[in-house]
Amino acid sequence: MTTTGVRVRIAPSPTGEPHVGTAYVALFNYLFAKKHGGEFILRIEDTDATRSTPEFEQKVLDALKWCGLKWSEGPDVGGPYGPYRQSDRKDLYKPFVDKIVANGHGFHCFCTPERLEEMRAAQRAAGKQPKYDGRCLNLLAEEVTTRIAAGEPNVVRMKIPTEGSCKFVDGVYGPVEIPWDAVDMQVLLKADGMPTYHMANVVDDHLMKITHVARGEEWLASVPKHILIYQYLGLEPPVFMHLSLMRNADKSKLSKRKNPTSISYYSALGYLPEALMNFLGLFFIQIAEGEEILAIDELATRFDPENLSKAGAIFDIQKLDWVNGRWLREKLSEEDFQHRVLQWAMENDRLREGLKLSQSRISKLGELPELMGFLLKSDLHLDPSAFAKIKSTPEELLEILNTVQPDLEKILEWDVASIEAELRAIADRMGKKLKVVVAPLFVAVSGSSRSLPLFDSMAILGRAVVRQRLKLAAQTVATLVGPKN
Repeated sequence: MTTTGVRVRIAPSPTGEPHVGTAYVALFNYLFAKKHGGEFILRIEDTDATRSTPEFEQKVLDALKWCGLKWSEGPDVGGPYGPYRQSDRKDLYKPFVDKIVANGHGFHCFCTPERLEEMRAAQRAAGKQPKYDGRCLNLLAEEVTTRIAAGEPNVVRMKIPTEGSCKFVDGVYGPVEIPWDAVDMQVLLKADGMPTYHMANVVDDHLMKITHVARGEEWLASVPKHILIYQYLGLEPPVFMHLSLMRNADKSKLSKRKNPTSISYYSALGYLPEALMNFLGLFFIQIAEGEEILAIDELATRFDPENLSKAGAIFDIQKLDWVNGRWLREKLSEEDFQHRVLQWAMENDRLREGLKLSQSRISKLGELPELMGFLLKSDLHLDPSAFAKIKSTPEELLEILNTVQPDLEKILEWDVASIEAELRAIADRMGKKLKVVVAPLFVAVSGSSRSLPLFDSMAILGRAVVRQRLKLAAQTVATLVGPKN
């Protein structure tokens, strides 16, 4: 496709805590590049301006660096095909969209969000797959020009063939065929002038000379749109490779609502990055029993992209614990182990900030483990009796915990001021005093009703750990609530 050799990329969106699924896909791309002597590139896909933040972008960079992955091009290191942040590339996309429209493969759509929602609701009610109904597909050129000149908001959509199917060969799944009537008339350019993921993805991969696109299987259904955009632009598509999704032991999709998924969570609990990469890398290689413990360079040597499993990758936390234990015991010298422990304790200034908050609350140093030990624990092992001293009923405690969990996700910058402001707002919305709301949170976060200041503790622990502790606390309190009638 190009004369640049193998070029692969990881292109996360900075809209939340970096997911272990991102590390999983990133590791595959990294190993693929290593195997072929190619380049591994990092690109930030921040077309979702309402949810993308600089804080989350930095978390992506930090998390992938913590994993031990290195990229030759990216927003932090530059490169010959930059910028590597989509919001910095905004002016690059419109000429490609204009070409698609000029060649009759795209059209301006003036449908309002309200009209589109009514359309989708009616389609769902009729048992149909929600997709654009083509209302603006055949507008006269004069009308389109007039409405655009009048400043009427519009998007650009792509046309989709009305018959037949899209056939392609996936690097993992082999021959794939998807009927065109299952493909929506995708928006390519939004009303604010920013491209959608699909359009930016294709343009950026072309301009950055990406030869192979390896991503999660949830994107398999989008390949027809991407292939069509390449065809409309007269460009050759890369090789597509779709990796099986990571799943829970019960085969359900790995999601933060069920289990911890943030890379920062596993870092905070004291998993070694080498062990996490070792664990994830085992999904991509064939080994015999007794050969499980492998460094990233050893994974690259054994990596065989031609022999990948289509079966779901099971995120077995017990297997991860086993791999991590082996690394701690067998791969670290005494000096390395001590260094890692201190490094982990100081992560995000956890130890330093904990000591700062503890100094005015103790009479002797021996009280420190009981007062601030929760900052370093993997699991608080909460018992229902831990909530016994709180005056609220179990039903009220459960309501508070279940309300606080999702509301805290709305916080963009996880710091003391934002946490306090959000919890005060939650108390107001629930019509409760702040002290009533924070009482069960003290126990959920620290395991005790006597602890360090709550807002500070939550900030130190981090969003991912707090999310999991609140979820486990809610499960504990639920045992105190009788069955519903």
